Amino acid sequence: MTTEIFKEFTFEAAHKLPNVPEGHKCGRLHGHSFVVRLYITGNVDPHTGWILDFSEVSKVFKPIYNQLDHYYLNDIPGLENPTSEVLAKWIYKKVKPNLPLLSKVMIMETCTAGCFYTED
Repeated sequence: MTTEIFKEFTFEAAHKLPNVPEGHKCGRLHGHSFVVRLYITGNVDPHTGWILDFSEVSKVFKPIYNQLDHYYLNDIPGLENPTSEVLAKWIYKKVKPNLPLLSKVMIMETCTAGCFYTED
C-alpha cells in the first residue's frame, strides 16, 4: 500500500530578495515565520504499520533546521536569492540524500503564500 505522510517544522528567519524591482517591499530586510513540510511517499511496512518513523524525519531535518532558524538566509550558500521556490529546492537537495523516500517539500512564508518543490 503506497501512502504519503508528512512532517511539519517551523523556523524564524530574515531575508531580502535582491532581484526584485527597485522599491519592491521584498527587497527590504524582513522576516517570516516559515513553515516547512516534508512529504514522504512509500509503502507501508506490514509489520510496523508505517512508512517511516516520524522521529527519523526530525533527525534528518535537525541539522538543516539549525542552519536556518534565526539566521539571515541570504548569508547561507545557495540561498543568496532566498525566494520560497529557491528555499524549497535547497531544502529538498539537502534532505533527499539522507531521506530517500522524500517526495516533496512545501514552504509557506505566510499563512496564505507558499510553494511545493518536487523533482521531475
